[in-house]
Amino acid sequence: MAVLAVSATAVVGIALWDVANSIKPGIDLGGRSGQSVPVIGAIDGGVNLLVVGSDSGEGDPRFGDRGEHLGDVTMLLHIAQDHSSATVVSFPRDLLVEVPACAASAAEEWAVGTDGGFTDKLNSAYSYGGLACTTAAVSQLTGLEIPFAASIEFNGVIQMSNAVGGVPVCITETIEDERTGFFREPGEYTLQGWDALQFLRTRYGLKDGSDLARIGNQQSFLASLARTIKSSATLSDPTKVYGLAKAAARNMRLSETLSNVDVLVSIAGALKGIDLDKVVFVRYPTVSSGTDLMADTNVSGVLMAALADDEEIVVAGRAAATVGDEPVPPTEPPTAEPVDPSAGVPASPGPVVLPDDVTGQRADQVTCTAGRPLDEQQ
Repeated sequence: MAVLAVSATAVVGIALWDVANSIKPGIDLGGRSGQSVPVIGAIDGGVNLLVVGSDSGEGDPRFGDRGEHLGDVTMLLHIAQDHSSATVVSFPRDLLVEVPACAASAAEEWAVGTDGGFTDKLNSAYSYGGLACTTAAVSQLTGLEIPFAASIEFNGVIQMSNAVGGVPVCITETIEDERTGFFREPGEYTLQGWDALQFLRTRYGLKDGSDLARIGNQQSFLASLARTIKSSATLSDPTKVYGLAKAAARNMRLSETLSNVDVLVSIAGALKGIDLDKVVFVRYPTVSSGTDLMADTNVSGVLMAALADDEEIVVAGRAAATVGDEPVPPTEPPTAEPVDPSAGVPASPGPVVLPDDVTGQRADQVTCTAGRPLDEQQ
């Protein structure tokens, strides 16, 4: 037993050293600071962490001549202060936002900075000032402080999906996408590597060919990823956690506040105790104005206030994944536990139920993707 204990300690120690040496220099988010964390264990308090997926391709010829650095995937992870729930908000890439003043990025040489003060699509903020600029734009849009951020490129998605051994997905109608080279008949698949990336990139192969449909597809994939990690007890196994941390360190650019192994592991520690039915994926509420998307300020205000107050979110509408004509039946919103009036404690208001037209799903919901053949695409 002593030999096993020493060996286990050595494995964690080697992993710690290896991950620490894999982390690239952190990106300054402009004075934002992270919370203090224990050496090992769950992070204290809540977490707001922004993840940006860039479409530059980093010059890899497999992705063609991309030419630009755009933040085409933007997701905000919010973990409640008491670690009882988590919400992932997806922001459409074409959402019009006010671009803030952003300094040039020393770590991202293509990000030359901007004086800001103008309106543009959210994905362009990344091209002006890199990860810090997108973080500032989302913070300004939502009113939330965002101390942690990370960006990932196409090859990083490939490596991260490999690190978990693949993610199960289901397809109800044929997907045919010549642009990404992704073709699948209806059925169940476990995707990793290149196939996982192209599944997440496909847009024209989805039911309505829109970027909003792609967001739903990505949420369905991430919900399955959450179930996969939970079912394999990954977050309870220190060696597996460090394996994922190493994959993240090698394939993501992290903010300075996140460029610490203990922080990465402590955020995983906060997530591991959250039940799947308390993890919600939701698309940021928008309205169409011609060819543009604008924030639906009434509904988005309700959503952001709920996150700021750490209230549980319930998506009452259809699931975000493109599942054909039939919506996934929502679960009845949970009710608050009754409180004895004589105790002098106010009753909990219960979860915040979003309107039916706000799309999303819980991590415990299995949703499938509906595609379309080439002859239905323009």
